[in-house]
Amino acid sequence: MQVVRVHQPGGPEALCIEQLPLPIPGPGEVRVHAHAIGVGRPDVLIRQGTYKWMPPLPAIPGAELAGVIDAVGERVTLLKVGQRVLVSSRDLTQRGGCYVQSIVVPESAPYILPDEISLNDAVSLPNLQLALALMQAASPGHSPIPGTVLITGAAGGVATMLSQVARYNGFKTIGTARSDDKRQFALSNGFDAVLDANPVTLVEQVMSATGNQGVNLVYDHLGGAIFPACVRSLSPLGLAVSYNIITGQPDTDVFGLLRELLGKSLGVRCFSMHTFDEDKKNRQSMMLSAIQLMSQGHVKAPPAVVMNFSQVAEAHDILDKGLTLGKIVLKPN
Repeated sequence: MQVVRVHQPGGPEALCIEQLPLPIPGPGEVRVHAHAIGVGRPDVLIRQGTYKWMPPLPAIPGAELAGVIDAVGERVTLLKVGQRVLVSSRDLTQRGGCYVQSIVVPESAPYILPDEISLNDAVSLPNLQLALALMQAASPGHSPIPGTVLITGAAGGVATMLSQVARYNGFKTIGTARSDDKRQFALSNGFDAVLDANPVTLVEQVMSATGNQGVNLVYDHLGGAIFPACVRSLSPLGLAVSYNIITGQPDTDVFGLLRELLGKSLGVRCFSMHTFDEDKKNRQSMMLSAIQLMSQGHVKAPPAVVMNFSQVAEAHDILDKGLTLGKIVLKPN
């Protein structure tokens, strides 16, 4: 079978398509033949060799795979050949591993997919699970009080899921995007308004859009110059959640900024989905909720950019250049 491996970290050219023997499921294991493979930021970090939870080299990237069970090992009782399932590396002992034509996993790992969710859409479910976790992180122990939320990078796969979850929970959603096509894409995928992603003018735009009130909640995965502007866009007692820093560390002393804005009593939280690595019950509950939300039509997967398995380097080049609209899906040969 074909797999993608990284032997030496680097750019998209570091992704090598290779042949490995078809894996055979052992006792308590099932094999899933891939029909759709998601491409995301953790895959880039594995390719670059900078992922904090880096698998050993040679490493197979890939955080999610949807397909059909085509073989089961001994003592498998809950799953059977022919079932449509999702595999997320969040439920495996090691991250990555899904850039493959077939994968063998413990019987406890796959999530059974209802007929209402296509296999292409299914690989967006981990993004929806992340969105639910981000909502939980904003107010541990109870649901956030609905207000207005600002989400940067509004055309991305996580952002489109997050905007729909926020609206489902009663929030007004404001996004940021760098181009007209990304703004239109975001508006068609759950945002109430989308602003220009210019940190110099962002605060003024947010205040104009909110009647000078600011936003209650910010979700930012960009960092750099945009994060301080997001903090300045918060209303009193507002919270900014940073869940990545794609453009680098914030260019301002964040604690100094919070002291400058002391009269607002603002908060900042750095979030990682790895918080739930040892919280299996909560993590799986969020995925089951994600499946229910999507199957019932409350949240829709963004239109997928479908590419052939052999185009994996091109897919990573798109991610590196920030040209992504929605979710990139690889189709195995």
